[in-house]
Amino acid sequence: MATGYRLFYAIFAQIFYRMVSINQLTVDFGGFKLFEEVSFLINNKDRIGLIGKNGAGKSTLLKIIAGHQEPTEGTVTMPRGVKIGYLPQHMKYTDTRSVVEEVELAFAELKGLEKQIGDINTEIAERTDYESESYLALLDRLNELTERFNLLGGANHEGLIETTLKGLGFERSDFKRNTGEFSGGWRMRIELAKILLEQPDIFLLDEPTNHLDIDSIQWLEDFLKTYSGAVVLISHDKAFLDNITTRSVEISLGRIYDYKASYSQFIELRKERREQQLNAFNNQQKKIEDTEKFIERFRYKATKAVQVQSRIKQLEKLDRIEVDEFDNSALNIKFPPAPRSGTVVVKGDEVSKAYGDLLVLDEVDITIQRGEKVAFVGRNGEGKTTMARIIMSELAHTGKLDLGHNVKIGYFAQDQAERLDESHSVFETIDLVAVGEIRTKIRDLLGAFMFSGEEVDKKVSVLSGGERTRLAMVRLLLEPVNLLILDEPTNHLDMRSKEILKKALIDFEGTVILVSHDREFLDGLVDKVYEFRHKKIKEHLGGIYEFLEKKKLENLNELNASIASKKNEGLKKETSSAKLSYEERKELSKKIKKAERSVESAENEIANLETELEVLTGKINLPENASDADLFKDYKSTETALEERMEEWEMAQEELEKLLKQKSELD
Repeated sequence: MATGYRLFYAIFAQIFYRMVSINQLTVDFGGFKLFEEVSFLINNKDRIGLIGKNGAGKSTLLKIIAGHQEPTEGTVTMPRGVKIGYLPQHMKYTDTRSVVEEVELAFAELKGLEKQIGDINTEIAERTDYESESYLALLDRLNELTERFNLLGGANHEGLIETTLKGLGFERSDFKRNTGEFSGGWRMRIELAKILLEQPDIFLLDEPTNHLDIDSIQWLEDFLKTYSGAVVLISHDKAFLDNITTRSVEISLGRIYDYKASYSQFIELRKERREQQLNAFNNQQKKIEDTEKFIERFRYKATKAVQVQSRIKQLEKLDRIEVDEFDNSALNIKFPPAPRSGTVVVKGDEVSKAYGDLLVLDEVDITIQRGEKVAFVGRNGEGKTTMARIIMSELAHTGKLDLGHNVKIGYFAQDQAERLDESHSVFETIDLVAVGEIRTKIRDLLGAFMFSGEEVDKKVSVLSGGERTRLAMVRLLLEPVNLLILDEPTNHLDMRSKEILKKALIDFEGTVILVSHDREFLDGLVDKVYEFRHKKIKEHLGGIYEFLEKKKLENLNELNASIASKKNEGLKKETSSAKLSYEERKELSKKIKKAERSVESAENEIANLETELEVLTGKINLPENASDADLFKDYKSTETALEERMEEWEMAQEELEKLLKQKSELD
């Protein structure tokens, strides 16, 4: 059947032909080449992680592929009709709709299809020329549009919206709220929801986890792992990359290196590649050195002139081996020795906090001992940052919260990087807060944070998010503290910077409170997890992965409890009301048998029509029948009959499944 063939061809084309080709891309910023002659392919179902230090060009490359920036040289080519879903790291928002209205924009194509289908159905109902070519063409068009409509979610798009918004952390009560009421992080989630619902052929995601909590990250992982299109993402979340990607494209010092491996596997393969290159390079350098010595020794001897010229030509033609340059610049963080505090560092009893009518924390208790490293985790908006600010004495609250003896706090706020004065230079930012002997070592301290040479004279306004975060971290190091409160410190830090910060925190002798969604960063660092949920705090002893595993079990227990509760309710209903009578059960059995006969009848008719269509197809393909109008008419009418029978079969099958489900619930 023609419609079926078209659908098969469309699926076939998506699987085998949808690809993006990046050809010899070069990006030149005033003489500095960000990358040069970069080439690779993005194939359907690829799961690519773009790897590289901050400033290597990852975001620029993503913008070029998305069509938001032009390269200095080179091209990006893709088949016509390929749909790209691009989530940048930073966005400006101007929308003033409700959350649902904004997200529904993802279904613009669906709404258009719905209107076209409605218009065609109206036209079909008014026409009577059932055998005309234009009428049959109209039916063909209706089938095409209906197939596309169902492929995009069809009438179920409201369910898809709800599932996606809930997966990204929104409550039902948020759906009708105006988007302007939400913070930048939540606005980014709304944009991500739109992109996910648009079902593009290729996702281009730049740091999608920066504004997500652990639950939402895990939901997004599950979504992307099973998605039918391609995914290209930039992330400094190692666990997120490992759970999704199967290919790593590294941008390093202007070049790219393509590995069919996840991030962790890529790290090992990169080490092996460098060792092999280094061995080959050393061997070649030895040969070059020997050749140059020979040339120098016999350059002026006439008897050796031929050999000397031959060796010179060999050197000129030699394809010199290059060793991948590793950019080893990285943070060298060491927190000052922590002054000794009392045994109990933070003690809270029945702490509550409300913003107007919105209750965030409801009579929670919390105790943190000296030397503990704890994580605050939970969905955004559950009170993690609020509790951190209460400990900092920045927020009024009810209940009692006390700090222990001699507790000195160092606080890194979630928006610390944005709080920097953009009119100051890097050096001035530190010089203005430094006191005492440390003022003579400002350049050394900045150098440890990868600000060297002329970079210390850069204005804050031109720094990237990662550079600002590092600069804010320098400020945190200027005076000794024994309680570090870090609210999302890893946002905008690259992999190596996070690893070195993590090591410094592990070695830190004081107490640490970490508000973070980065599982890999927290793993091996924290020994206790406080879960913020439903205005309460729950203490979990152990590391982050132990907590996540325990939480899965708890959720399963909750599910089982819910199922048991429903079963009990069902039993109560059975005992309180009469069961279906014998006659009613008999009537249900009759309906099931009738539905089974309808399904079987439709299946037999479909088989006969498919056979008939095959015979007609064979006849049409014969050259002598090329102009046989009656034959083509028979083909069209048979095809239409087959499609009608298919629709009848689907309706009969749905009715049968509904009746069988009803019967199983009664048994």
